[in-house]
Formats: sequence, structure tokens, C-alpha cells
Amino acid sequence: MCQLLGMNCNTPTDIGFSFAGFRKRGGMTDRHEDGFGIAFFERSGCGGDNASTGLRMFHDNRPSYESPVADLVNHYPIKAMNVIAHIRKATQGQNCLANTHPFVREVWGEQWVFAHNGQMNKEFIKRCQRLQDNGNATHCQPVGSTDSEMAFCYLINRLKSSFKTRPDDKTLFQFLTTQCRYLSANGLFNCLISNGRWQLAYAGSLLFYLTRKAPFGEAKLSDDELAINFSDVTTDNDRVTVLVTIPLTKNEKWQQLAVNECLIFQDGEVIYKDSPSLRKFLTIDEGIAIAREVGASV
Repeated sequence: MCQLLGMNCNTPTDIGFSFAGFRKRGGMTDRHEDGFGIAFFERSGCGGDNASTGLRMFHDNRPSYESPVADLVNHYPIKAMNVIAHIRKATQGQNCLANTHPFVREVWGEQWVFAHNGQMNKEFIKRCQRLQDNGNATHCQPVGSTDSEMAFCYLINRLKSSFKTRPDDKTLFQFLTTQCRYLSANGLFNCLISNGRWQLAYAGSLLFYLTRKAPFGEAKLSDDELAINFSDVTTDNDRVTVLVTIPLTKNEKWQQLAVNECLIFQDGEVIYKDSPSLRKFLTIDEGIAIAREVGASV
């Protein structure tokens, strides 16, 4: 099973500490050896309506723990408002750059970034392939051969065919939640999506988050000896939310999303939440067992 990492904050922030631990899971402390990718939404200073948002992406099909590209990311303190990263254990599609998450597409003049953890079922994949073969996937088609990119394109095609213009945020988030639940009903589906302003987190099985704000304290990574006292590198106004498949630190209290729960974060806090009526939480061992059952590698 692949793993996800996200960050959403109210001020440009360096994700280097979290990424230092996360990348070790790409072939060193865990078996996600089939490449990695990371996307940064930064304040660009360009003109126009989206003046505050620019996108920088890095991909490598080498294991992240030994990747020179991952070294670059760790030594280049990029400060971003939203980040999505992914380490891959291939189940659909070979190990190549075209199949490396996160994926990006244009949606109403915005760049949307998507990363997926899980496994879509064969029936869903066949339906998507038929839509493409019949010319009905008019807005977005996969470049690579993963079920993940196929799910992203399905979501965008449904979105653009349902709305001729961008809906208001509440309608958009309700629609995205409904579509994520549909995708989850057709396989194992955990995802992160961002347009640079907000970040959506959907849990089909395992997903955790942590919001750091004043008073800041020390954090110690689970996959590395690295520790940091955030009070030394933050201000009292900073608010940073980190999302991950399995918690990254061993001395902080992480919050878990319920199965089929959808949260939207903006400026480091939840602005929209849709929870199922009966909230169910899986243990990490249960989540891994479900991944094995559907054929996802772990």
C-alpha cells in the first residue's frame, strides 16, 4: 500500500522535517520502493487572480530513501502553503515516471494535485476504459497506466460534466465528498487533493492528521533520530496541519479520520467536515490487512 503525506498551513512553511521521516519509508523503514513525488503550492508573486499560487513538482522512480531528487528536496527549504507527497508500492502499472504520484490537471483555471493510496477494483477500471474508448472521457484522460490516475480523471470528468462553471465552495466540497465515497465503494480509496488554497483529505481506511499551533513544542520522528523544537522556528501566529497515512512522530497526539470521512483544510484548520453517521476507526494493522485483501502491496 502506498503512503500519503500532506501539509496545509496559514503561512509559507518548510515541510523538510516531516519529509525527512516520510522518505525513509520509501525503501528503508518500509517497502514503498517504486518511486516518489512531491508537489509544492507556493506564493508566486505573479499577477492575475491566482497571484498567490504557483506549483513546483518533483518526481523520481527511484526509492525515496536513496533518491538524489529527495536529497534535493530535503536540502532545499521550499516554503509552501500546501504540499502533497506520495511514496509508491506499485500494484497497477509499472515503475516509471508517468505512473508516479502526485498527478496534476487543470480545473477551471486552477492546478489541482491528487495522490491516491489504495486499489480500485477491476469493474471500475473496465468502466473507465470503456468511457475512454467511446470518447466519453472528454475533459481528462490518464497519461500513465495506474488505477490512481484513472480515478483522478474520473473525478475531474464527473466534476466538469456536472458543472459548466465553478460552483460555490460548499457545493464543490459536497460533490467531491460524494464522488470520493463512490470511488471508495469501488475499491480501496484514500486520497489528498489540493488546488493551492485548500486541501481535501478522504479516508477509505487509514489517514491521520496533526495541527501544530502555539504553544509549540518538540517533535521526534518515528522513522529517524531527528527531532525539532518548533518553538525555535515558528511564530505564535503559525498554524500548520500535517496529514499522513501512518503517524510520523512518536511523541505527538495524531487525530484519525474515520472510515469514509472527508475533511477540507484551509489555512491550517478544518473548514468543511463530512462524517458518516456511524464513525468507524481502523487500527493500523486492520488497515494493512484490508490493503492485502484487495491486492494492494504493503
